[in-house]
Amino acid sequence: MLLSDGAVPPPVFFAMSSGGGGQSVSEWSVYDGRDFHGPRAATLRAVCSCGWMGPERTLDWEAIGDRDLTDAGGGTASTCTLDWDAHTVEVGQSAIPLPETVTSLLTQLQEEIEKLAKTSPLAALRAARLLEVTAVEVAYWPAHDARQDATPGQAATALGLNEDAARKLMARFGRWSPYR
Repeated sequence: MLLSDGAVPPPVFFAMSSGGGGQSVSEWSVYDGRDFHGPRAATLRAVCSCGWMGPERTLDWEAIGDRDLTDAGGGTASTCTLDWDAHTVEVGQSAIPLPETVTSLLTQLQEEIEKLAKTSPLAALRAARLLEVTAVEVAYWPAHDARQDATPGQAATALGLNEDAARKLMARFGRWSPYR
């Protein structure tokens, strides 16, 4: 979300009580220029932690008028979502490919856990927890080997992440401090 001068505004603070508490929000739809909301958004664009920025999508305030921005600007936001989806496909294609057997097994496992969740949410949660434990167990040595064999940039590209996220992922799986 950008203002007319191209700046990204700070989050909007919504007071919850007279005691000074509240919540900061940076959801695009609160920047409608109305009282107690943020300044008026001029454009929307999708962004990624890797540094990618989608094209700016102008909000037509003459057409929006006094309507709620969530409804009136929803089409523009949906276009930004499509930009984001295209970016994630590109990132996925540039990441290190997985063998088809692994991809198929992961897809099947996801589908089975989703089916299980419809009949037994606790069993689905247990399955997800076991999947999490398995991931930690099987990723320990690969994290250590990857740390030795790849630069942070290579690891980030291979994993489809930015360098900071790749470093934190390898540290979590390798069980070392992400700060060393």
